[in-house]
Amino acid sequence: MTWVRMHSQALKGGALLLLLILIYTGIFTADRITWLMEVTPVVIIVPLLLATQQRYPLTPLLYLLIFLHAIILMVGGMYTYAKVPIGFDVQEMFDLSRNPYDKLGHFFQGLVPALAAREILLRGGYVNGRKMTGFVVCCIALAISATYELIEWWAALAMGQGADDFLGTQGDQWDTQSDMFCALLGSLTTVLILGRYHQRQLERYFPLAVPAFDRSAQK
Repeated sequence: MTWVRMHSQALKGGALLLLLILIYTGIFTADRITWLMEVTPVVIIVPLLLATQQRYPLTPLLYLLIFLHAIILMVGGMYTYAKVPIGFDVQEMFDLSRNPYDKLGHFFQGLVPALAAREILLRGGYVNGRKMTGFVVCCIALAISATYELIEWWAALAMGQGADDFLGTQGDQWDTQSDMFCALLGSLTTVLILGRYHQRQLERYFPLAVPAFDRSAQK
């Protein structure tokens, strides 16, 4: 398929750019251990996408959002989330009590997994009905967010005080709850705002699955 070849080249170009950013952030990071923990998802997911691009290509929208999420993770790893410069600018602009950059990361932690779940569920015909699809993808995104919070807890137990930069709580006792709330907002953005555009891409690039989508749209 021509579009698969075109997207394959774009994916390889994006992966190369991410590799360069990964190297840059790794060289100039202030804390290599924290950086490594933050960028581990990127190191795992990007090669996986390259390996499956022919067998199971994704929509351009999903690839784009994964690309942006990867950059957010790498920048957060380079500075640590509590010290990202643009976060301080936003903090000053809105008179916030803390650097909010980590909340952007958790928003994407809901947005991207929800979109990926939506794509897999619809293409596989695992869920029928627009409302049920929206509910399930939000549940999946929140489950992933909760799992990540458990990982942060385990890291805190293992590393002790050294986990502060990885956790990025900045003294906020409600940090875990607000992180999961941001992930919920991200998943709702996928369902309520990106859903129709994503649907059009699915119908364009994967027409064999269109009948299942049409049934979903009618419910």
